[in-house]
Amino acid sequence: MAPSAKEVVRFIGRSSKRIALTAVGAALVALGLAMLVLPGPGIVIVALGFAVLGTEYAWAAAALERTKRTAQRAGRAAKGAAKSASGRVRRRPPNT
Repeated sequence: MAPSAKEVVRFIGRSSKRIALTAVGAALVALGLAMLVLPGPGIVIVALGFAVLGTEYAWAAAALERTKRTAQRAGRAAKGAAKSASGRVRRRPPNT
């Protein structure tokens, strides 16, 4: 039994949406990876790319969760480094 025209149109619509989301998500991840060494908010763009891909792929949703955990750990490490560095700064006495 051959598929009807309506079924074919529905299949093309679903497939084109998935292809478009895959292309946009992959482009965002690639752009974010480039921004890790170039100026720009790399980790944010990578997370955004995984969020887009996560709407269609379960592996991307899992990668987004790993990215969030890694970003939180990096934020805590940076905050701790900033606190320890601020304790080592010597204040100069005011010139009178």
